Amino acid sequence: MQTDAKVVPLNKGAAEQSPTSPVGRLPVALIQVRDKVALQLKQTLQMLFDNADDTLFEMADRATSNAEQNAFFEAMRDLRLKRKSIERAFLQQVLESFSSLNQYEIGKAPQLDAVSFDSLSLVQNDELEETVALDAMVAKVMARDGVALGHLTTRFNALVSKKVDDKSNPLGPRLLCEAFLDACRSLGVEIKVKLIIFKLFEKYVLAELDPLYAEANQLLVAAGVLPDLRSAPPRREPERPGSGRPAQSAAAPGAVQATDEGVQEVFGVLQDLLSQVRGHALPSREHPVDAVPVSSVDLMRLLSHLQQHLPQQPSADYDLRISLDQLLTRASARSGRARVVGQVDDDVINLVSMLFEFILDDRTLPDSLKALIGRMQIPMLKVALLDKTFFSRGSHPARRLLNEIASAALGWVEQDDAQRDSLYHRIEQVVQRLLNDFVDDPAIFSELLAEFLAYTGDERRRSELLEQRTRDAEEGRAKAELARRQVEDALNQRLLGRTLPEVVVRLLQEAWSKVLLLTCLKHGVESAEWQSALQTMDDLVWSVEPHEAPEARARLLELVPGLLKSLREGLASAAFDPFSTSEFFSRLEALHVQAFQRLRKPEPVDVVADDGLESTPLLLDLPDENEVEEEAAPAMVAVVEEIVLAAPGETQVQEPEISLADDDEALGFVDNLRVGSWVEFQEDEEHKLRCKLAALIKPTGKYIFVNRTGMKVLEKTRMGLAVEFRRKAIRLLDDALLFDRALESVIGNLRRLKGA
Repeated sequence: MQTDAKVVPLNKGAAEQSPTSPVGRLPVALIQVRDKVALQLKQTLQMLFDNADDTLFEMADRATSNAEQNAFFEAMRDLRLKRKSIERAFLQQVLESFSSLNQYEIGKAPQLDAVSFDSLSLVQNDELEETVALDAMVAKVMARDGVALGHLTTRFNALVSKKVDDKSNPLGPRLLCEAFLDACRSLGVEIKVKLIIFKLFEKYVLAELDPLYAEANQLLVAAGVLPDLRSAPPRREPERPGSGRPAQSAAAPGAVQATDEGVQEVFGVLQDLLSQVRGHALPSREHPVDAVPVSSVDLMRLLSHLQQHLPQQPSADYDLRISLDQLLTRASARSGRARVVGQVDDDVINLVSMLFEFILDDRTLPDSLKALIGRMQIPMLKVALLDKTFFSRGSHPARRLLNEIASAALGWVEQDDAQRDSLYHRIEQVVQRLLNDFVDDPAIFSELLAEFLAYTGDERRRSELLEQRTRDAEEGRAKAELARRQVEDALNQRLLGRTLPEVVVRLLQEAWSKVLLLTCLKHGVESAEWQSALQTMDDLVWSVEPHEAPEARARLLELVPGLLKSLREGLASAAFDPFSTSEFFSRLEALHVQAFQRLRKPEPVDVVADDGLESTPLLLDLPDENEVEEEAAPAMVAVVEEIVLAAPGETQVQEPEISLADDDEALGFVDNLRVGSWVEFQEDEEHKLRCKLAALIKPTGKYIFVNRTGMKVLEKTRMGLAVEFRRKAIRLLDDALLFDRALESVIGNLRRLKGA
């Protein structure tokens, strides 16, 4: 008996509900985290694909066989075609991982794969390599960012009822790697290529998880999710008595604990150098015997107060130490006990002060931007107090931000409308954000760095495009100039020292020179076309010169028709003015008629008598040659000066009269300039020009300089640059990283003071 039709579900909606349908929406705080990290993951993934082509091309270039090279080229093509689908699939899986945080799997039976003895085999080698690579990438992230991820997981658990661990955390490295691995399943590439793509994922995506976790944690802290969660402080050696700091202290909010021994060693070396010069090279600070060191947290509060009340335009003699001492004096008066800065914190303050003394004295930075960068001293000091890796880790976001600002400012030129300049305005925004928003969470430096890199990246791409156009234009000009020299040489070889009809000289200099120029540019001086154009010029010159040889008339008769045809075709190919062409040819025709008349001689003509018998030949009576010349004597020109063809709209670079010896220091300076070097020209007492060497045009020996937008601003010869260097009107700008140069200078100064 069939009874299926009588079974009616009591809750139709529940029956149709997906086993994984959500039972509740995500909390607002998690939605904010999800949206923020999705945007950052998308940006890092785009960076991966932007660099994949170059990486695979380099691998193809180093390939040892054609088959291997073709595999890389095919991979490049496949990756380009499937890039968008991989991005969508990856981000979709990340979003679904977030959605599953508040989903339950209701009544889902365990799924068992059908097993057959035929399918029992060892894991394929490719899958094994993928698994090994995935495990290695996950292990690196966990070793580096395990604490931050653990905090994030703990905060997630406080928001959702479903149990979350580091492996099931949507932002955990394992889920991210697996999502990317699944998204790349459609790639038809060899395992060797796939492993390279995984390495790129590690370099451009996983390497950025540190700031991503920091920002996600900060978003949740701002939403009130476990704000007191702190890292366990690392084990430390007991400090020396009198250091002004307890052996163990709670980390300041947002502090990143430096656990790497090498990092601690770098800061320790700096402390040792300071201790050895303190008291003689550096003034020692006298404190009352009962003075109490302020805690790091209190010191941060004092610095935050100074940061918020920093003058809008701090003067050059603004001293952070004096302002801090004044605050400590007021605090001491209120508490009744002397409050001082502990020795370790005092060392950090001294080091940062020395760094900014170098930065503000650096001639590479424009003065207007120095004032802006100088306002970053307190935020930089605070981040150095929070995180001692500031002094040793080149990739530290705060250091990188300072370096990127200095690099962008390298080509900035002082101007009256500084406030309207986009770069100045952007740097001003960064500085103001730090002063307004930075309290004790260094994650803001990562955020500002990402935004500033995005801005400078767009600026750099635009300037590089214009710079490339400038180079192409200059190379084209150089090629045209070289061709003009070839044409000038050809004309001077044939015309210099000769006296020819004025119309022919004009025709060759004004019209045929263009034909020669185009032929040289298009085909080169070794081509048959170039030789044919020279032959046409030679034939024209010969056809208007006086000749006495008897066979000259016969040659002229044979030459002229082909010569005129070649001239017409050449001038037409050069798009020469038809009206001028017609005038040239009418005057040339008159010259050739005169040449024929000069060469005609009385010819015997047989006269037949009335009786039909031949008689003695008679001579035709022709006009006198002098009479013909008197009727229309052509204007003649003696070519006594070398012909110089000037390019339209261009001026010749004047080579300085001075000549320097080959081993001169100034020429050595010029020869050591590399493309990309920034220099500063002292144009006059008040004006300086900062520009970058964009190209060295070898055929012409010209040095082409552009400004920071990529626009050409200067053109110099080798000798001209050397002369500028000798009169100290040119200075090479140091484009090394600003912070690194400052730190190197501080260490060098401390070592010199130590030996003094």
